[in-house]
Amino acid sequence: MPALGDFSYQMVDINPGLKGYNTCHLCDTIMAKNIKDMVERQASAAKSAAIDAAILSESTRIEILHAMADAINAGRNSIKEANNHDVNDSREIGLPEPMVDRLILDDRRIDGMINGLREVANLPDKIGHVTAMRKRPNGLLVGKMIVPLGCIAIIYESRPNVTADAAGLCIKSGNTIILRGGSEAINSNREITKIISKAAESAGFPSGGIQFIDTTDRAAVDVLLSLRTYIDVLIPRGGAKFIQKVVENAKVNVIETGAGNCHAYIDKEADLAMAAEIVYNGKVSRPSVCNATKKVLMHVANAHEFLRIIIPRLKKAGVKILAGKKAAKYLPDERAMTEEELYEEFLDMRLGFIVVDSLQSAIKHVNKYSSHHTETIVTNNYKRAMRFINAVDSASLFWNASTRFTDGGEFGMGAEIGISTQKIHARGPMSVQELTTTKFVTLGTGQIRE
Repeated sequence: MPALGDFSYQMVDINPGLKGYNTCHLCDTIMAKNIKDMVERQASAAKSAAIDAAILSESTRIEILHAMADAINAGRNSIKEANNHDVNDSREIGLPEPMVDRLILDDRRIDGMINGLREVANLPDKIGHVTAMRKRPNGLLVGKMIVPLGCIAIIYESRPNVTADAAGLCIKSGNTIILRGGSEAINSNREITKIISKAAESAGFPSGGIQFIDTTDRAAVDVLLSLRTYIDVLIPRGGAKFIQKVVENAKVNVIETGAGNCHAYIDKEADLAMAAEIVYNGKVSRPSVCNATKKVLMHVANAHEFLRIIIPRLKKAGVKILAGKKAAKYLPDERAMTEEELYEEFLDMRLGFIVVDSLQSAIKHVNKYSSHHTETIVTNNYKRAMRFINAVDSASLFWNASTRFTDGGEFGMGAEIGISTQKIHARGPMSVQELTTTKFVTLGTGQIRE
């Protein structure tokens, strides 16, 4: 089956008598149909391969993942070369530097891809295990078997390391995968997929089980959203508007991985030196990722003192300070934050500051404006910490720690395919266990129902 990149499109003069009239529209229609046909063929191949992927032995899946890791290590120079094209192209078109940072694959990040695959290979494997077996009065044994979801499609932006992470997690959990990355990382994603697909198939993964949508045409995304026949679950990763579009238009099952409008609340009983370290790390360590801190809430009792400690340090690092209505009193020289910005996921060096007059006000604010990804409270009071954790409706809550820890690797889950912000099936970092489901298995000895 040819990859999308094997096809070429040519503008043809369909009807010389219609010069300049509907010709481009007709060609666009033909191109859209070609894209639809190609994406459907790829999805069909991935769905067919899912049958064989689900019954691979645990040892084979482990061998496949290590083979992929070895191949990435051997091909790191070609990956960096492809990545350089993406980075240079992105800078030429003026992509903000924090977004460019998400694209970069240096040796350290390539090592992270390799180590992530090896960590996933060593995770517990529960595929085919029967749990919660119970005996009914008629002698039937009723249990649940852990099984793969099937064919998983992931649509993602920027970070090309997601290509390896997602493929590795899907293989470990017995699934096949369809990868559709962003246009800004097309060369990197193409090269990584070529390398890991060849290695995976050589080690025993079914042919067609890793599919890469090798086009930047957005029509391909629309096709993926419609393929209920082939795609069991679709996972979008990207900005809030992108994810919302996918959720609103998809006909396939979607696991929503929300944007990260993450909050840090500095309680009136907080250790302010600790709070300053947590906020600085949450914002500055890597501002362009979903688990970075985007807003800081401060109790009015210590807002002035905390700002005196943290603002000079943040400004020295290049952070742009925005002030909420009550915070303007303490930050008279900073720009006021708009209502729209209170909801926004700042993927740059902006950091919003908000003053609240109680713990309950902080909880209410977070529940209203958060994307339900990650929040943290800094306090020395256990009861206040537990009240915040119990009342805030987000996938990941911290007490006295940076929001940057919401990550599959940091949670001991290996890599993750995304951070789910919904409540059904999976919530928080999605690793191997979250990419499985169950089916009932019942063992009998000839029973019939009366």
